[in-house]
Amino acid sequence: MEHHDSITGQPLLRSMIGDRIWRLMDADPARFKQEVRTYFERGYPGWTVVRAKYPHIFLRDDRGT
Repeated sequence: MEHHDSITGQPLLRSMIGDRIWRLMDADPARFKQEVRTYFERGYPGWTVVRAKYPHIFLRDDRGT
């Protein structure tokens, strides 16, 4: 099933993260969000995290905007 961004209608990139970060989702949601953002800022510059639904993180390509 392909997911699309609700704003742009463009397909989203589906990626994954390690269990260490997923465990933060319930234990410390604010830290989870920060860890996910930091993780993808390093590996996918110009992409924005738009959704986290285990086991996937969905990213929007904002490099051209």
